Amino acid sequence: MFTGLVEEIGIVKSINNGVKSASIRIKAEKILNGVKLGDSISTNGVCLTVTDFDNDSFTVDVMPETMRKSNLKHLRIGSRVNLERALKVEDRLGGHIVTGHIDGVGIIKDFEREDNAVWISIKPPRELLRYIVNKGSIAIDGISLTVAYVDDEIFKVSLIPLTRDETTLINKRVGDEVNLECDIVGKYIERLMSFDKKEENKKDIDINFLRENGFM
Repeated sequence: MFTGLVEEIGIVKSINNGVKSASIRIKAEKILNGVKLGDSISTNGVCLTVTDFDNDSFTVDVMPETMRKSNLKHLRIGSRVNLERALKVEDRLGGHIVTGHIDGVGIIKDFEREDNAVWISIKPPRELLRYIVNKGSIAIDGISLTVAYVDDEIFKVSLIPLTRDETTLINKRVGDEVNLECDIVGKYIERLMSFDKKEENKKDIDINFLRENGFM
């Protein structure tokens, strides 16, 4: 579990590609403080497990499904990635609840400066729009941000100077992919409501049910 508050920017040192998977070595500093094998580290918003580490870097394995569903497949040696350690129980929840399980990949459509802020327009997959709510929370490449605008095709967020300077988002370009994780609350509500509806639609097994389904 994470908060979406990026702790530092890491640099990709090496990538060993499998047929569909990859092992990635990332240079870091703050993230390595107290690190242990098996620890979870959010990397561009993806929850990954530390499989090896030394004084200035750590390694994570990326399975095929994660490569398919995230922008990690576009990483190259020298790429910058947002890093966050897993949340401690006693920590403040300064962002929002982020699981590190990516819902989909969005496309950056536009950047627009307004005084000290930068507006970013992103087109998400159509199926994710129902979870994106004006003034709600969303994680973009692991960054906890507030949705400031949403319509039937895009949504917008606004970066303050601190977020702009301490994350990788401002270095993206129009057309780049970003990892999206929608607020988990909406997904649970949808699941509960659809499950109840299915239960209501179930028919009791009676003589009519048997006749309608060819048993008589």
